[in-house]
Amino acid sequence: MTDLHPIPEAAEAPRPVRPAGVRGRMVRPVLWFLLMVSAVLNMVFSSSGTNVLAGIGFGLATLACVAALIAHHYRNRRR
Repeated sequence: MTDLHPIPEAAEAPRPVRPAGVRGRMVRPVLWFLLMVSAVLNMVFSSSGTNVLAGIGFGLATLACVAALIAHHYRNRRR
């Protein structure tokens, strides 16, 4: 006999609570710092026009920092 009204909580395993260590607390500020530095350097190299590849590289680094911050947020958020 199949269950017509399954309990949704039974299908999901509880997420383990990870203790926030020193490394875990330092990831977000370091990512924000790298985001700001790479964004400023991207603006400098893009506006000066001297080295286009450096501007592209710092733009990609900025996007990588944004993606890492989003992933870190969703991985460590509380429900």
